[in-house]
Amino acid sequence: MNYIIAGTFLLGMILIGILSMKRIRGASSYFVADREANTPAVTGSLLATIIGGSSTIGIAGLGYSKGLVGAWWMLVGAIGLLLLSVWFAERVRNYEAYTLPEILRKQYGGNTVRIIASVLIAAAWLGIIAAQIIAAGKILSVLWPGQSVLLMIIAGSVFIIYTLLGGQYSILRTDLIQSAFIIAGVIVCAIAGVSAAGGLSGMTENLSPSYFSFPTSPDFGWVDLLTFLFFVGSTYLVGPDIYSRIFCSKDPKVARRSLVLAAAVMIPTAFLITFAGIAARVLLPEIQPESALPALVMSTIPTGLNGLVIIALLAAVMSSADTCLLTTSTIIASDILSPLFKIDEKNLLGISRICVIVTGIVSLVIALRMQGIIASLLLAYTIYSAGLVIPILFGFHAERFGLNAAGAMIAIAGGGVSGLFMKLSGHSALLLCTIPLSAMLLFAGSYTWNRAHKIG
Repeated sequence: MNYIIAGTFLLGMILIGILSMKRIRGASSYFVADREANTPAVTGSLLATIIGGSSTIGIAGLGYSKGLVGAWWMLVGAIGLLLLSVWFAERVRNYEAYTLPEILRKQYGGNTVRIIASVLIAAAWLGIIAAQIIAAGKILSVLWPGQSVLLMIIAGSVFIIYTLLGGQYSILRTDLIQSAFIIAGVIVCAIAGVSAAGGLSGMTENLSPSYFSFPTSPDFGWVDLLTFLFFVGSTYLVGPDIYSRIFCSKDPKVARRSLVLAAAVMIPTAFLITFAGIAARVLLPEIQPESALPALVMSTIPTGLNGLVIIALLAAVMSSADTCLLTTSTIIASDILSPLFKIDEKNLLGISRICVIVTGIVSLVIALRMQGIIASLLLAYTIYSAGLVIPILFGFHAERFGLNAAGAMIAIAGGGVSGLFMKLSGHSALLLCTIPLSAMLLFAGSYTWNRAHKIG
């Protein structure tokens, strides 16, 4: 029965991609769904994108290993969305752009800063797509044990195909369906898991009080929380996948409303997933943390219904992966290849579809070589946030502060490289220093360029 459910779901996603092809009239249709999306579509797509592998498999794993503080992985995202709604959503939508690097070009002028930013985003987001593929393999492996490589290839192929066919229209349609599956699956899993663990009283009796410590715990201090806030939360405030939803919105009001609604749903969802992970720690103390949620589903939910919940988890992963795949491919085609090789609008759609295939295959190869989901995502988010968040946020006021493309390029390159170095060299305590470093490079580089230009 579970095999039939899984197979039907995967085939259904491909069918939606085929049907969505009819609405593709050009680059605007493929990239931003002709900017016609209403509040339910944008909200559903935001939720489906956000509550992906990192927010289901990953948060449950954090709940399993660290306790209630694991909810912060999604809670910082809700904070980022609320700040974006209040301060920047209208400006972002009014740019009428396809991608985030295009906003940088309009803020600072010239294509060089756009290309540098695009390379950094593409490199980081390849790791994020790969992490979603890994999560899909972990989920499906509870149905077909010992076949993780084949399952990652199958799951990756499905979302590559429907993204390739229908673009943004396909994603908005599949995300709306997947978001309903996701929320229902999370609720069922949390209720079943907590009930099987003896309720809250049974969980507190079997686990250390530190598991229920919040907002910090002995294993998760204020530095960890600030790291999550600046390097995970900031990708919601300034994120290419989040901005792609804003670009699809019918108008700024739809964008702002959708961001607030998505944040409101994320807050209880974060705690539900975390409690499911804590329940798995009580019931299945010997498993790997990132296997907590799929294992909990199979051990506490009856056959047939557990297949539906597994599909909900798979939907969560694929809905994040498809958005990240299209966003990354669009950036490569529109912001790197197009300015370098002077690709016109007529040929851009075909080039973008080729980029979807290549990006998907490269991400799949990376996924087959990577291991942990949260560790992989945090590395990607660190590189991105350290390099791009400050230049983009200050770019909204570039003229007021006298900022220019030279300063932005120095900040992007210097911040991204320093974030990568700090993370890989094990100096995680110094990661927070990369944010003020990026700001310093932005202002110092802009000032130096302006002074040199005046003297020249």
